[in-house]
Amino acid sequence: MTSLQLSAKEEMVEKFLDTAARGDLSQVSTLLSHAPSLINETGYSGWTALMLAARNGHHHVVEKLLSLGCDKFTVNSSSQTAYDIAKFWGHRHIANLLSRSADGCRRILPAADLSPQENYFGRETLDRLSRKRTDKVWLETKQSDSDTIYILFSNLSPMVSTSQEDNSEEQGDIKLCRFRYEDVRDLLQKASTVMIFLGMEKMKNPSSSTSSQTVESISEPPVWFAINTDEDAAALLKRCRGKNCLFPRSPNRDLLKLNEEEAGIVAQARSVLAWHNRYSFCPTCGSSTHLEEGGYKRSCLNSECRSLKGVHNTCYPRVDPVVIMLVIHPDENQCLLGRKKVFPAGMFSCLAGFVEPGETMEEAVRREVEEESGVKVGPVQYVSCQPWPMPSNLMIGCLAVAISTDIKVDENEIEEARWFPRQQVIDSLFRGARSAFIFPPRQTIAHQLIRHWICMNSNL
Repeated sequence: MTSLQLSAKEEMVEKFLDTAARGDLSQVSTLLSHAPSLINETGYSGWTALMLAARNGHHHVVEKLLSLGCDKFTVNSSSQTAYDIAKFWGHRHIANLLSRSADGCRRILPAADLSPQENYFGRETLDRLSRKRTDKVWLETKQSDSDTIYILFSNLSPMVSTSQEDNSEEQGDIKLCRFRYEDVRDLLQKASTVMIFLGMEKMKNPSSSTSSQTVESISEPPVWFAINTDEDAAALLKRCRGKNCLFPRSPNRDLLKLNEEEAGIVAQARSVLAWHNRYSFCPTCGSSTHLEEGGYKRSCLNSECRSLKGVHNTCYPRVDPVVIMLVIHPDENQCLLGRKKVFPAGMFSCLAGFVEPGETMEEAVRREVEEESGVKVGPVQYVSCQPWPMPSNLMIGCLAVAISTDIKVDENEIEEARWFPRQQVIDSLFRGARSAFIFPPRQTIAHQLIRHWICMNSNL
């Protein structure tokens, strides 16, 4: 009897899903009037009637299902919501319906056309002039130009000057030490030195030049290079004419003290130099490699290596994508934050994790949140990204809406996770150390994501 009932139920579910996929509104309504529980039933790969209707562009069926209270946050085995499916297949009118419905994610997530947000490490002060990277004559000429600027790294730490008299980077802002060709000429002759071309300073107010000026009379802005060497750090510091020069010992903390312009330069330089530091041998055959294209390519010295035939990503600097997400409670007034053991006492931040091969940004967000906290996530929305040169990550900032609220922490990943009420988060932002928890530094995208959520639908 049970098996017969189960078969009858399965047959009813299959019929309902097929009806929704075909867009038969009348039949969908009839079936739901007799069996309302069908509305959120799933079929193959976890697809619901709402997903099938969204996939096939049946706006009227989607509208009906939403009016009857179907769960629009359900995800299939590919971690897609009905909204994701409609958007992927180009049914914009259905995606808009799913995002603006009374109980929909647009009420929780902001509009997709967000104004651009600049994050720390993201400012482009230099024109990278990638077209010049293969021009060896031009690069060699610029290397010895009297206006060219060099920044010096020792073991991937840039030489900086600080306002502190005791040469301590513990307090105060720091500035990059800038060198000319004659200051570093001897270092450039050493095989262990790695030099990369960073770009040319962007012209300020280029339109301000008068029409009487000829192209020849306008001098080019300075070109920048970065060099990394394993020479003795103390000896390198003696090259600097300024006072209070040092190499920061804790990049994750100390590089956050640079101004926005220099932070962007360091992000570019440190990421590429770190790649050279890790890839001096060919990942394909193990032979030695040499630097090309101004430091943006390494070629294998083994003429038989297959990396020399065609384009291979092992030859170019790599960037590791990381999703970092602020998870919003279904009630809209709480957010999920976690802390790692290495965090300063009292600090909580957004959850984060690496994107795996063959994985979308949205899927990575859902997987990482569930792995670290046990919370399931539905809709995901991109907000902004941030280069993070520790050593070469791209932090992809997202907002995500939770579809479950119970927390079960994976202690291998994080130490603790909690739901924080909006008011408590606001208090922490403005009261700092006197509050219930500490915000991540303002230079981090985690801080900006939390602040972005606080400011949604508010006057802050």
